[in-house]
Amino acid sequence: MSALHRKLIRDLLHMKGQATAISLVIASGIAVFVMAVSTYNALNLTRQAYYDRYRFADVFTSLKRAPLTLADRIAQIPGVAQAEPRVVMDVTLDIEGLSEPAVGRMVSIPADRRPRLNDVYLKAGRYIEPYRTNEVLVSEPFLEAHGMEPGDSFEAILNGRRQSLTIVGVAMSPEYVLQIRPGELIPDKKRFAIIWMDERELASAFDMEGAFNNITLTLLRGASEQEVITRLDRLIEPYGGAGSHGRSEHLSARFLSDELKQLRASAIVSPSIFLSVAVFLLHVVITRVISTQREQIAALKAFGYTHWEVGRHYMLFVMVITTVGALIGTAFGVWLGKGITGIYAQFYHFPEYLYHFDARIVATALSISVLAAVIGTFGAVRQAVLLPPAEAMRPAPPAQFRETLLERLGWSRLFSASGRMVLRELERRPWKAMMSIVGIAFAVAVLVLGRFGVDAMDYMMNFQYFVTQRQDLSVTFVEPLSADAEFELQQLPGVLRSESYRAVGVKLRHEHRYRNVAILGLGDDRELYRLIDARENQAKLPSNGLMLSDKLAEVLDVEVGDTVVVEVLEGERPTWEVPVTALLYEFQGTNAYMSRKVLDGLLREQGSVSGTYLRVDGNVIDTLYEQLKETPRVAAVTLKDAALEGFRDTIAENQNIMQGFNIMFACIIAFGVVYNTARISLSERSREMGTLRVIGFTRAEVSTILLGELAVITLAAIPVGFGIGYLFAQAMAKGFESEMFRIPIVISSETLAFAAGVTIVASLISGLIVRRQIDHMDLVSVLKQKE
Repeated sequence: MSALHRKLIRDLLHMKGQATAISLVIASGIAVFVMAVSTYNALNLTRQAYYDRYRFADVFTSLKRAPLTLADRIAQIPGVAQAEPRVVMDVTLDIEGLSEPAVGRMVSIPADRRPRLNDVYLKAGRYIEPYRTNEVLVSEPFLEAHGMEPGDSFEAILNGRRQSLTIVGVAMSPEYVLQIRPGELIPDKKRFAIIWMDERELASAFDMEGAFNNITLTLLRGASEQEVITRLDRLIEPYGGAGSHGRSEHLSARFLSDELKQLRASAIVSPSIFLSVAVFLLHVVITRVISTQREQIAALKAFGYTHWEVGRHYMLFVMVITTVGALIGTAFGVWLGKGITGIYAQFYHFPEYLYHFDARIVATALSISVLAAVIGTFGAVRQAVLLPPAEAMRPAPPAQFRETLLERLGWSRLFSASGRMVLRELERRPWKAMMSIVGIAFAVAVLVLGRFGVDAMDYMMNFQYFVTQRQDLSVTFVEPLSADAEFELQQLPGVLRSESYRAVGVKLRHEHRYRNVAILGLGDDRELYRLIDARENQAKLPSNGLMLSDKLAEVLDVEVGDTVVVEVLEGERPTWEVPVTALLYEFQGTNAYMSRKVLDGLLREQGSVSGTYLRVDGNVIDTLYEQLKETPRVAAVTLKDAALEGFRDTIAENQNIMQGFNIMFACIIAFGVVYNTARISLSERSREMGTLRVIGFTRAEVSTILLGELAVITLAAIPVGFGIGYLFAQAMAKGFESEMFRIPIVISSETLAFAAGVTIVASLISGLIVRRQIDHMDLVSVLKQKE
């Protein structure tokens, strides 16, 4: 072992506390990176394997009713590989132990063979058999929520007729990886089921023999999806086609794609922030280590060590700390990745998750950490390399000693001797104080970022379900009905208030951009469904034209005053040119709104309704549910409490777990930064502290000087950290933004108090450690330094 290697070991042992703290900061950033990348790879690989093996379709469309001969014409569209027609119907379910009505999506499948597209995976039980009536396969989440298994039965209302269905198998499909009802943003596994039934039996129940109302396609390699969709829409238009869409707009696939996008953002944003803090720490530490080892550097060069050998020694010092942190972070990140993948299994339903350890992730993590370390310390190491021996042998020039600004103003009497020493140190070395403040401010910012997701999610759910949507439940009809339907609902037991709406499926076009959405026609007098802007002020529907959500306007590249083409996808299918007269900032979805009067006029209708928002009396709600179950024109009943329950059981639970890890990493980083700040300050001023002890200062008085400086720096850094934390939150929100969700920039006072509290606690703990080192300081050794 060479002399430089022995010196390296001694330096690392002497600075073991600081080295450990920096390694843990690096480990935190690398752990988040490895976790996000490995989870992304696992989820992406699992998705691709599932889609390929079970033949997930590329194009989807629905229509009213078309003969099976149309399916043959669709299959002849250039670029289409396979086409599979089917019957898809939403029905009301009556489940034992569930007072409110549930919704089942009935999907036809052939009993004598497996589906050519969107095949089902049987997790338990068996496949349906030909000519055995009332046999169904049911989605796994719904059965798990109700404790049901093959052999059990339940009742469904099929085309107005109550029918008992027998479960013969537990199934999954690539079409419903996320089991979520159209129009909803949160899965409800207790009240929404996917049910597969023999195509002959389902067609017979809904008078669809020899016909279909849904068809899915796969495309040949290189085929133009847009061209196929255009031709397909022309063919199905006479049969009530509701507009075709590709896989990218399929609800389940879209949620999964957004999740993968967020994982990519997690692999970039959080590690970048954490590693930036680590780079800053390494820069400060190595700069101050070199400044305190000037004489050692001179001695090494005097004994014949070259510039390269000295530079390599200090760079190796950095590499050891960095490599240890990267290895710890990689191991922890792999463990986290497996755990997070298990959490996703409760949300996204695959036959199996393909999690494989990839050595390339480890190599990337090591490369990132090493590159970050080199960037952060290159300048400091370069100074050591270029430092001439003769200059290095001389101690650094002493600081200029003069009265501080406060002393010159005559305020010195307000401070003790120790207090004046603290103020003098901060004013005479402002750059050092500023660097320390920035370092601790980064720690505060990371703590703010750690809890930001919880604040944003809580605000978004409160905004969505208590500020905007204040109904207890909403009722959706099978098809638009006359205004009498709302009056009939008002007469049901427990209904206190109702507000009807008209939803029209349309294709909005602007230049070459388009989106399939629903225009929601709302009345002017609304209490249950309010349109609220970002400042929580109620927005008024324009008397003419469209109000678009800001995200939909961004997708279509329109502004207020622009005109969009509206192609209605139902009824007589008119086409309008409508001006955009208002924009509304929203957190969820891409929505379009219009006054009911204006929409009725364009549709030439007399108050038709698609559904109703209801406020109900909770004391008689079970009676209301029973009557709604028996109402054949009701397609679905959506409960606000059920949506909140689904949120808490899925998104909130997963979010809390992720935020728990983020907060843990943030606390590690905060302690690492504060401890290093205190420890470096002691290393730089150990001779000064020793001199004060010799001339009569007590241990408490000496500690007060150093810890007082740390306290002032910490208190100054906290508000700066709040500002940086807000910028970090903006970066995180932008990285996670999608068409489905936008994260509001909301940071609660509790989060700010938490960040400040953890930082102060870290300062206190670091101060106690430093105080102990001051108490055990070897005065002889400290004062033996050369002048």
